[in-house]
Amino acid sequence: MTEPTFFKQFYLGCLAQASYMVGSEGEAAVVDPRRDVDVYLDEARAQGLTIRHVIETHLHADFVSGHRELAERTGARIYFGRAAGAAFPHVPVRDGDEVRMGSVSLRFLETPGHTPESISIVVTDHAVSEEPQSVLTGDTLFIGDVGRPDLLGGRMSAQELGGMLYDSLHEKLLRLPDTVAVYPAHGAGSLCGRNISSETSSTIGQQRRFNYALQPMTREAFVALVTADLPEAPAYFSRDARLNREGAGSLAELPAPPPLDAAHVAALQEKGAVVLDTRSSADYGAGHLPGSVHMGQSGQLASWAGALLSPDTPIVLVAEDEERVAEARTRLARVGIENVAGHLAGGVLQWDAAGRLLARTEQVTVDELKARLAEDANLTILDVRRPAEFRAGHVPRAVPLPLHELEKRAASLDRQKPIAVICASGYRSSIATSVLERLGFRKYANVVGGMTAWKTAQYDVTS
Repeated sequence: MTEPTFFKQFYLGCLAQASYMVGSEGEAAVVDPRRDVDVYLDEARAQGLTIRHVIETHLHADFVSGHRELAERTGARIYFGRAAGAAFPHVPVRDGDEVRMGSVSLRFLETPGHTPESISIVVTDHAVSEEPQSVLTGDTLFIGDVGRPDLLGGRMSAQELGGMLYDSLHEKLLRLPDTVAVYPAHGAGSLCGRNISSETSSTIGQQRRFNYALQPMTREAFVALVTADLPEAPAYFSRDARLNREGAGSLAELPAPPPLDAAHVAALQEKGAVVLDTRSSADYGAGHLPGSVHMGQSGQLASWAGALLSPDTPIVLVAEDEERVAEARTRLARVGIENVAGHLAGGVLQWDAAGRLLARTEQVTVDELKARLAEDANLTILDVRRPAEFRAGHVPRAVPLPLHELEKRAASLDRQKPIAVICASGYRSSIATSVLERLGFRKYANVVGGMTAWKTAQYDVTS
């Protein structure tokens, strides 16, 4: 598998999102850029490349793209599939259109299905071979999965898009040689698929063999498969797609969150602001502002903030230092959340020094959980993972309630019974405990290490 003259994947864990830079003979193209575009400018400078082309595989719904800012800062042209209807100057591309940079060609394939305007990009370095070396598949083909066809909010049915997706896969992508490398726009954790692999690249041949959605089946069977049991799309998806169609403003124009003392933070919280604690689960559990929401920077903060927080509600950040504050502000902006009122100066220590109360969340190990499970018949094990994860194996007696549905379905839980919240690693479960606290629950604990630790300890798993 030979790479073109220059090829780099930029993987953003907090969004499970991949973008790419392809270059040859002094020119470069950036595909599916994230909102903070300095990373591409720095890389181009280091490689002696000038960014001439900014390409979007589709109108992304799960993050705000930096295509407009990147084009403004480089003079590059922006390319979309012809059905995108972007509200700013761009090049609408069709099947067979090409961009040429030195020895490298980027050939566009119209691959609708995830969205009507979706395209894939076939990359060929003609100095190496006339056969293509790789294909950037956007959200059409993932590693181990395919794009969801249900994210247009009723503007086109999932069944209609599912049929288009089948055609795109079988008439376009699967006609490429088996040796062609596959580079998608997302990895594990993205809600743009159902069960995407943690691998971030593969080949057409490997996907033909191992991807469940590419196994031999009729078009009708495929549509039934990819439209069944889909999780609800987060509310922010439609907002981000609209922002990407209009072109988001420059990230550099957003003001830095100002430092606020404890009294100011308390006043803002009293008026309805959300205090977002971005520290580790252990630090949050040891002491936090009562009623704050926990989303640690160690995980997919951006995606969960988009799913659980309103863009209209002011946010006050809690972090270890100002560098972490700036990082949290950037991650929020990546999903279109820009209403950051400030950050708690001095962090939790300053809040405590001001004589204000701290709340605590109990952290329990899987050993402690197993002991409690045997001793307390009233203990509720609340599993906040996705349904497919739950079905694959869970703690005995566990109750499934996915994190994104917790707030609206919390009334189904008995407030008088103790609750131990578990997920895969302890990240989502810590978010869930903060949701329970805000809803007035008092008897809850976070399971440290989650199902990963439970299975490592070789405790019983029910599936």
